[in-house]
Amino acid sequence: QVQLVESGGGLVQPGGSLRLSCAASGFPFRNEVMTWVRQAPGKGLEWVSTISVTGDFADYADSVLGRFVTSRESHRNLLYLQMNNLKSEDTAVYFCARGAGLNAFPRGQGTQVTVSA
Repeated sequence: QVQLVESGGGLVQPGGSLRLSCAASGFPFRNEVMTWVRQAPGKGLEWVSTISVTGDFADYADSVLGRFVTSRESHRNLLYLQMNNLKSEDTAVYFCARGAGLNAFPRGQGTQVTVSA
């Protein structure tokens, strides 16, 4: 059974940083491209980042490019999203997902990130 469990969300001031984690199980994580998506209040799902199988390459949405970094520890089945210089518009529930792009599926239950002074 595929399981994805996100953690690390919370309340942070604008300009602050958070690191999200995603623990994966039930599938060959080391062989899979992985994705972060988010959903802001009242809005649809937004693709954030996708990382390659090896972790050598990651693609980012323009809205987070230069501020967010995706990484992975495949030997531990862990996916990360380092978020720096956070803005109020980054407030959302963040999900990790198996596969590439906005249609990556399944997703975890999500972790709430709130950026507010």
